[in-house]
Amino acid sequence: MRDLARHFGVSEVTIRLDLTFLDEKGLLVRSRGAALVKNRIARELTLREKHGEHAALKRKLGEATAKLIGNGERIIVDSGTTTEEVAIALHDHQDLVVMTNGLNIANRLATAEQVEVMVAGGLLRKKSLSFYGATAEASLRHLHFDKVILGVDGFDLKLGLTTHFEAEASLNRLMCRASEQIVVVTDSSKFRRRGFHAICDIKDIDVLVTDRGIPADYAERIAQLGTRVILVD
Repeated sequence: MRDLARHFGVSEVTIRLDLTFLDEKGLLVRSRGAALVKNRIARELTLREKHGEHAALKRKLGEATAKLIGNGERIIVDSGTTTEEVAIALHDHQDLVVMTNGLNIANRLATAEQVEVMVAGGLLRKKSLSFYGATAEASLRHLHFDKVILGVDGFDLKLGLTTHFEAEASLNRLMCRASEQIVVVTDSSKFRRRGFHAICDIKDIDVLVTDRGIPADYAERIAQLGTRVILVD
């Protein structure tokens, strides 16, 4: 602390406040006598912040993912902004049942006449507008779906799919177990990032919808596992 204050020509109180601010923003990890900058750990964004990231690309990803869903299917759509674009693109589908843990997803589908909407109960996490908890998990235990459309915070070759919130990861795992196919939709900025809580291994993914910015080593490894990859421009 004293060295930083001397280097920047400010008081130790100012340095302490600045480090606290950066820690709260998820840009570093504070430990006794040190502050470490996060690199591969992804910072969790609010839903509003996520809406501003890669908006045009997310729209294309949503449209491409919606084409994988047939009329008459029963699917789960995970919370998130990329999956929200999937929901928007489902309005012309017929005889569709969609379960979601995302309040924003349910709101987007509320005006889709041929889409029946089921919302997982539980507690509402306001940062992500997603439901979680024992009630949400119980709503999935006796149901079966054709597909789960899953968004992620991190996609790492070793850790697999990850997210920041433990209860959300737990619910996501149940979604995967309740579904015949796991469809992951994410822009390429999520590759090489890690959330804190694991959802599933990469080998469990049936279809990956992403953009051409996917790193070459990721594309090669995913192809080796037999996962179908759909790339958008």
